Amino acid sequence: PVKLYYLGPMFRYDRPQAGRFRQFHQFGFEVFGSHDPAVDAEIISLTWDFLGKLGLTGLQVELNSVGCPICRPSFTEALHAFFVPYRESLCSFCQERLERNPLRLLDCKVPKCREVGRGAPKVLDYLCDDCRVHFLKVQRFLEILNIPFKANPSLVRGLDYYTHTAFEVSLGSLGAQNSLAGGGRYNNLVEACGGPPVPGIGVALGLERVLLALEKAGIELPLEAPKLIFVATAGEGLSEQLEREALLLLSQLRRAGYTAEKDFLGRSLKAQMKFAGRLGARYVIIIGEKELCEGNVTLRDMKEGTQLLLQRKVLFNFLEGIGSGEEGKWKATEN
Repeated sequence: PVKLYYLGPMFRYDRPQAGRFRQFHQFGFEVFGSHDPAVDAEIISLTWDFLGKLGLTGLQVELNSVGCPICRPSFTEALHAFFVPYRESLCSFCQERLERNPLRLLDCKVPKCREVGRGAPKVLDYLCDDCRVHFLKVQRFLEILNIPFKANPSLVRGLDYYTHTAFEVSLGSLGAQNSLAGGGRYNNLVEACGGPPVPGIGVALGLERVLLALEKAGIELPLEAPKLIFVATAGEGLSEQLEREALLLLSQLRRAGYTAEKDFLGRSLKAQMKFAGRLGARYVIIIGEKELCEGNVTLRDMKEGTQLLLQRKVLFNFLEGIGSGEEGKWKATEN
């Protein structure tokens, strides 16, 4: 199977509501190439684990099957027949949906439509053998993974390319717009776009909705700012050779994945150290004429107020050791 993810801005034409914006940001992940119901469980599990690791509690997985092109037509006909007598009781949108796409009637949030929909036919009663077995296997895998879920026969997908599994992960504390993630299987999507038949399943999460949930729960993510390394030069005046070495070291640090900065205003070492402190630099690498001639650098820990002399050629190995948690390495070398 091909596993993909995406992240970016999205746009909707709907009237803005709480937690719903005309422009929002969405990320999601998808699997193409497998019809295995275990993949459905994998997608749901990944969604569940991600939201749980953020610290959110009270999450609920709602699960349903929307059938397939073989069994869905009979369910759609049953829905149409059921709702026709209630046409005048439905909202204006649902009156249009009744003729265009009766499935969407089950997804309406208007109270009077929801009340009528409680007595509507259930899709699970119309599933073909293949869809029924697939749905049972998805549930069994979720039980094995210890992910709580509840069946929601009103959970539908209005587009024809959706098949089998539909699911949402919601959080009750968000109110009406409580869905953090929604997904489902779309085995007919690639074919609908002009390609060959390729099974697929995916999920999408709204970043603004997730951030809103974190804010309401009072959760602050433990994001650690990158440890800035500042390259400082020492000496009366700045030789061209020293400037080249500082610039080279700055480039090497950045290419190695470190956040790095240096002075470009010709300040004194004392002023550079103050500037590094204002930037929040954890470490400062000091290069002077003596260090340059001897192939050394001075590495200063701004937090601890300690420093040591290192050979230039072992600098990156030393920094890597600090990043790996080898705290004793600093003191052992210093001593």
